[in-house]
Amino acid sequence: MAPPVRIVLVEDNQVFRETLELLLGLRGDLDIVASVATGPKAVEVCAELRPDVAIVDYRMPGLSGAQTTEAVREASPATRVVCLTASVSAAEVEELHAAGAAACVKKDEELEQIVAAIHAVAGA
Repeated sequence: MAPPVRIVLVEDNQVFRETLELLLGLRGDLDIVASVATGPKAVEVCAELRPDVAIVDYRMPGLSGAQTTEAVREASPATRVVCLTASVSAAEVEELHAAGAAACVKKDEELEQIVAAIHAVAGA
């Protein structure tokens, strides 16, 4: 059995972040190593913990999802980024991919689709 995918969650909405952390944390194939509310904190913990995947919200105060993605990839080049957003335009998806995001998933997708995206980008 493969080791669990190590994940950092980056979401400014505390209720959504805690819910996602709980749901993903119940799975044996995923390990939430950190859960943070801001882009700068995400960069800090990714540089320190070197997770396999960072799940990054697109719309956050301060650094946007694209800015956070770029900074995370710079601080921890092996970390793959999955953007998780309520809504995103085609131009925003292009911006995310240009910043280094490996995938973009909507928050209203089924949990299994979000998990599948995590595994796909982690190579698991």
